[in-house]
Amino acid sequence: MNGGGLALVLATAWAAAGQNAATGQNAPRNSDGNPDLGGIWQAMNTAEWNLEGHAASAGIFPQLGAIGATPPGESVVEGGTIPYLGEAAAKRKENFANRWTADPEIKCYLPGVPRANYMPYPFQIVQSRNTILFSYQYAGAVRIVSLNSNKEAPIDSWMGWSNGHWEGDTLVIDVTGLNDKTWFDRAGNFHSDALHVVERYTPRDAGMLDYQARIEDPKTFSRPWTIKMILYRHREPNARLLEFKCVEFVEELMYGPLRKKTGGGQ
Repeated sequence: MNGGGLALVLATAWAAAGQNAATGQNAPRNSDGNPDLGGIWQAMNTAEWNLEGHAASAGIFPQLGAIGATPPGESVVEGGTIPYLGEAAAKRKENFANRWTADPEIKCYLPGVPRANYMPYPFQIVQSRNTILFSYQYAGAVRIVSLNSNKEAPIDSWMGWSNGHWEGDTLVIDVTGLNDKTWFDRAGNFHSDALHVVERYTPRDAGMLDYQARIEDPKTFSRPWTIKMILYRHREPNARLLEFKCVEFVEELMYGPLRKKTGGGQ
């Protein structure tokens, strides 16, 4: 075979491999024919620090040097920037200025959706025919996705209410009932109680998921916007979620000033 023929064969093979990965043909499947998303997953990006593109920056304590610094990262927002309304943009700027004390993560509050999926902690998906469980290492957060159901959220909550269905090989999750207390990241990007999130999980192969989240909140943003990233499956033989009960780490921060003082006549 001459060089031109070999190049054509290789190009065809690479194209076929790319098509299979894009459509999830190499992903494992359950007995019902749907992709098997079960396993432990984690994002490998800096979206937790800032969804938008950002340079590296120092942490709050110079004494710690590089520890606590913000790593640089590319934007995961489709189009690059988040389309804030005028007053909301000012609020986001205020949040950023106060991020070292105002970020809900500092007090170990539940992260909400979609933030829970790209924090620097793994999460586990447990899948059945009618429900899917998401269990997050951070703060022991969980949510249950009801498949083929259109139940409304009974109340607003930190992790919201999730209804899901399959569109081909893509798991689509409609999330409503989210309260207004969570942020999207550590940079102060936020939302109101009108937040509506539609997530899409599409397997590339056995080890990667394409993740998208469409964000809609007419009180905060001028139009809907979307984030995109890849989630990676942990393949270590002993991969499992470990406990990260951060509540005990923030007790002094939150309740220390209320401690009853002893001695000195107090």
